[in-house]
Amino acid sequence: MVIHFEIALRMKKYLQILLVTLFVCSCQGQSNSGVERKVGGPCQDCVAVLDFKELNSQPKSTDTLPGFENNESKVKITGTVFQKDGKTPAENVILYIYHTDRNGIYQPSEQPFGWEKRHGKYREWLKTGKNGKFTFYTFRPASYPNAQEPEHIHIYVKEPNTNPYYLDSYFFESDVLLTEEKIQLHKNRGGSGIIQLKMEDGIWTANRDLTLGLNIPDYE
Repeated sequence: MVIHFEIALRMKKYLQILLVTLFVCSCQGQSNSGVERKVGGPCQDCVAVLDFKELNSQPKSTDTLPGFENNESKVKITGTVFQKDGKTPAENVILYIYHTDRNGIYQPSEQPFGWEKRHGKYREWLKTGKNGKFTFYTFRPASYPNAQEPEHIHIYVKEPNTNPYYLDSYFFESDVLLTEEKIQLHKNRGGSGIIQLKMEDGIWTANRDLTLGLNIPDYE
């Protein structure tokens, strides 16, 4: 009886040690999983990607930016987000898109929220599914007033467990302000941002695929 008691006592102590070990490892795993890798270099306004959380928004793979119905020229932009290998579709990637109005101004609404105060009300979030595809509808923005900056649409990206970073903006091949000199200044972050619009089903349409990590500093 004494031997059985000692064995039972040892087993109890062993189980207690095992449970404590599993608990510690579990806590460490949760802590590590919450650490985001830092990539992309400095970008103060990239945190704007996270505004959708405060807005209780549920991004979809296809969506329409505000102002689409009331502005010309209307555009449809499609694409697929790939992992760094350029072949594997990337799931659960948040894309944040914004641009100026038809006067070249980042015009906020009457009650702007978060980074809308700087980025204006013409913005939206998308989230890729298993196939990595996305589509958004908007209108062609104007260039900045009294400036020689080509028309463009900003795009930022938020991967799981990675801080938000920006990609090369969308530029329009037909824009007379998009000179060869300006093209040479592009870093091709995520791939070239220059798109060629084609009329399809009554709307100007273009495709641009995105490759995560391509030409992004500190990306491994």
